Amino acid sequence: MHHPYELFAGLRYTRAKRRNHFISFISIASMSGVTIGVMALIVVLSVMNGFEAKLRASILGMAADATISAVSPAGMTHWQQVQSMAMENQQVAGTAPYVSGQGMLRAGDQLSGVELRGIDPAEEVKVSSIAQYMQTGALGALKPGSYTMLLGEELAQALDVGVGGKVDLMIPMAAITPAGILPRFRRFTVAGIFKVDNYQYDRGMALINIKDASTLYRLGDAVTGVRLKLHDLYQAPQVARELARTLPGLYYVNDWTHQNANFFKAVGTEKTVMFIILSFIVLVAVFNIVSTLVMVVQDKQSDIAILRTLGATPRSIMAIFMVQGSIIGFVGTGLGVLFGVLLALNVQTLVPLLETLTHHQFLNPQIYYISELPSKLEIGDVVRISILSLALGFISTLYPAWRASKVQPAEALRYE
Repeated sequence: MHHPYELFAGLRYTRAKRRNHFISFISIASMSGVTIGVMALIVVLSVMNGFEAKLRASILGMAADATISAVSPAGMTHWQQVQSMAMENQQVAGTAPYVSGQGMLRAGDQLSGVELRGIDPAEEVKVSSIAQYMQTGALGALKPGSYTMLLGEELAQALDVGVGGKVDLMIPMAAITPAGILPRFRRFTVAGIFKVDNYQYDRGMALINIKDASTLYRLGDAVTGVRLKLHDLYQAPQVARELARTLPGLYYVNDWTHQNANFFKAVGTEKTVMFIILSFIVLVAVFNIVSTLVMVVQDKQSDIAILRTLGATPRSIMAIFMVQGSIIGFVGTGLGVLFGVLLALNVQTLVPLLETLTHHQFLNPQIYYISELPSKLEIGDVVRISILSLALGFISTLYPAWRASKVQPAEALRYE
């Protein structure tokens, strides 16, 4: 025999039809538990990866990788020099000036607060993906002096306006008139509507030309700051520190990891916690493997005794039952990986189907940051989950196999 007989014996015990049907049921339940646990881990982590990627893409599609802003309320006057110095950093791929402020939009009887951002359309495409999110209209419609505006889709619906509609913008700066001190108003024409799939921007942001914004906020030729696009967004903290050291004057340098630090840390923590919690499903299934093997050892004591009398060593007996338990864990893990990967790859197809059947929207965009359930399968997660499941399955075989190796042939065969 060219192969160890322990492997063949273990495989035979796994395939054999047992006299004790309860043991067979527990074996199937154990295998099913491992399958469900592995499948749940893969699907949940894939969905959370999708959430994180979708949120990062939607947030960074509108927010810059890094920003250099003025400390003074009067704005940044020498922003062209700041742009030139920032571009000298090898990690910086593009720059664009911006003006930022708050305001109130009115259309008919509808009012809504808004975050106002003044941009240069020609420069903005270098640092954001706003052009890709346009539903109607175009970014180029924001011409200086035209007082045109781009609105998020949710905001346009709330104001009940479309392309070509008129909205009144009120900004928190007083204007002295013969009637007294009044808030400053300006009428804008809606030139386009964008949809980022992020409620924060779709409901609360409006874009206008940077010259119009500077005029409204009386900044003259100054701007609020300069936004940066990096070749590698994960280098943003390092680049921000380098720019803070090299730029002359007093500026506030920030990056996306600081602007959204608590949010992305919360997502990472939640992913870790979910991994630990769902791992208990696999752990419960592993305990079932232990109980299954303990009962098999009890049921096969006479077989163990006969093998011992034929010369099998305690180590060989241990190997037989370790093979049997490992097969349960291996098959359960394999099926879990198969079903988990298939489900994770088809989440975006299945969820709309379930929403249609149940007439219920799982992700309300007014509550959640995004309105659809994304999924991003990562091979690293599948490998980690598989190794965890196989390792726990192998560890679960040690005690029952050790019990089997301690069976005394004389005691086991006394009443046979």
